[in-house]
Amino acid sequence: MIEISSDKVVQVIFLMREEAAGEKQLHAFINGLNDDEKAHLTAIAWVGRGAFEADAYAEAVETAYAEATVPTDQYLMGMPHLAENLEAGLEALGVDVAGEEADLM
Repeated sequence: MIEISSDKVVQVIFLMREEAAGEKQLHAFINGLNDDEKAHLTAIAWVGRGAFEADAYAEAVETAYAEATVPTDQYLMGMPHLAENLEAGLEALGVDVAGEEADLM
């Protein structure tokens, strides 16, 4: 169902929260994702923000593909509370974010 590894999503969360990382690393990381991963990353953020329910995840992904009019990194970096939205989205989709974050450290 989710076509981006949870460790990549957690990496985005980590980079958003890491002040010393700077925006360039996060932009580069998101730009390095393939189109499927970018759409799924956006959909996860939307689920976490409450724009879509977890059971409408497939619809969120379709919408992310259809509405991708600006580069994904720019769109997501402009989203208030991106890290929190991604974390909430993963949790709503049944992914253990705390376990993934522990693995990253």
